[in-house]
Amino acid sequence: MTWQERALGVFPGGSNGEFNLPPDLVTVIAGGSGCHVHDTEGRRFLDMSMGWGSVLPGHANPEILEAVRQALSDGTNFATISRPSLVAAEAIMDASPACEQLRFCASGTEATMHCLRLARAYTGRTHILKFDGAYHGSNDVGVTSLFSDRSVPWPEPVRTCSGVSDGELQSILVAPFNDIHTTAAILREHADILAGVIVEPMHRCLPPVDGFLSGLRRLTRELSLVLIFDEVVTGFRLAYGGAQEAWGVIPDLVAYGKALGGGFPVGVFGGQRDIMDATREARMGREAYVWSASTLGGNPVTATAILATLRLYREPGTYDRLHALGAYLRRGMKCAMDQVGVAGTVLGYGPLAQVLLTHHPAEVTTSAAVRRGHAAAGRALMVALFRRGVFLNPMGTKLYLSMAHAEADCDQFCDILESSLRDVAGEFPDCRIK
Repeated sequence: MTWQERALGVFPGGSNGEFNLPPDLVTVIAGGSGCHVHDTEGRRFLDMSMGWGSVLPGHANPEILEAVRQALSDGTNFATISRPSLVAAEAIMDASPACEQLRFCASGTEATMHCLRLARAYTGRTHILKFDGAYHGSNDVGVTSLFSDRSVPWPEPVRTCSGVSDGELQSILVAPFNDIHTTAAILREHADILAGVIVEPMHRCLPPVDGFLSGLRRLTRELSLVLIFDEVVTGFRLAYGGAQEAWGVIPDLVAYGKALGGGFPVGVFGGQRDIMDATREARMGREAYVWSASTLGGNPVTATAILATLRLYREPGTYDRLHALGAYLRRGMKCAMDQVGVAGTVLGYGPLAQVLLTHHPAEVTTSAAVRRGHAAAGRALMVALFRRGVFLNPMGTKLYLSMAHAEADCDQFCDILESSLRDVAGEFPDCRIK
């Protein structure tokens, strides 16, 4: 039995989640180095997923590995504060303007879940507003209105995942990202039941338009709502201070994950001291107490990896280089599209990119506009890239660059992109520029 057959027998769809590949492309990774991975069949891929962005320093970074090797001899987990976790927490607080106190968990999904629970406890209100198309991890809020055709009016939620109870669904309000006027109207109308607003400061690959995040900050303060930044993707990627530094807006609570761990499992939630105080166990039995505990959160191995990772991020020029490389990649991607003559745009900011096939590129500031793109052709493009040796999530929501990528890797990707676009344009001629 092949590795592929074994994977298809063990995992639904041959995947641990999201990698909805055709059965013949189901891949079992054997290892990785820098910005490449190789599979059990000996094939080498240019990695444009990088562990869904968790491996910003690059696969098997020697400095992180050496730090972790030394830490292993002191024990792997104590389920309480250790010296590495305390030092790592202090380093995170130094970087994050929002964090007056914090707690560790083991994933971004958990971090956003705790933030939502804290907002409800702090305000005594029940409802949360999220933005259409936003993903906040696999908790109930995160998977609601994730993929929807907006056949219902704002702010009704759309069930995009079975298993979410009706009660939970009805406690979620939904607004259009980058539309501060519609969002303001919803917030004002429902302020008496709303606990807070959760937002990806960079919504998938859509940057915020001028004034959107600052408008949210102003409105949530005016209406006494908790503003939550989901910085699981943007944290330590767009700048050392994340989206808070990039756009100069400070939330009440913030969730981190992915790049913070340098490839190790991590989640962090933190914020204002008076809100975080609700997790203090001495409050148990009182009205405003939020249970928060994690068996593996802040374990000394991950904490050591965090410290080594943050040292890499603090090296001079790190973020200048990541931003320059991202801009270089996006220019090359757009050039490839123009060469083939397909209609579309390239989204992204910093070391993030997404290609969208659409005849209305100027309109792409919201999830609704992204959904109006040519979905079938976009899916075919991602599969074509994978077949040509680019490892990526075929959902196509993000391409991740890392510190291990170079311009030559971007050039290689753009050459493969151009070839793949020619195949797709032949299969979907309506994608061509009219």
